[in-house]
Amino acid sequence: MRILRASSHRTMPWKNGGGSTTEIAVAPDGAGIDAFDWRISMAVVAADGPFSEFPGVDRTLSILDGAGLVLRGIGAGPVRLDRTTAPFAFPPTRRSRPASSTARSPTST
Repeated sequence: MRILRASSHRTMPWKNGGGSTTEIAVAPDGAGIDAFDWRISMAVVAADGPFSEFPGVDRTLSILDGAGLVLRGIGAGPVRLDRTTAPFAFPPTRRSRPASSTARSPTST
């Protein structure tokens, strides 16, 4: 087993300024954010806001720390995720999601 420490990997701010992502592994090596085969990353959600777009990419979200997230505009209804919920997988988008697609803290009012 090999331990991959977040502090040893590239961290980048989100385009919308609402958080940051630490890329743990990506293929092919050195692939950019818009051209990867697969990617494992950890995000810090600093503010509520629009949910990020990755057209054509299957995604799975899991909460590692904090109060969790409520996703709206993905699937049939709001999806609440926290440290006790199973990882949430959802299919890729083919085009932009509606403007109402958001991620927010469950403690936001």
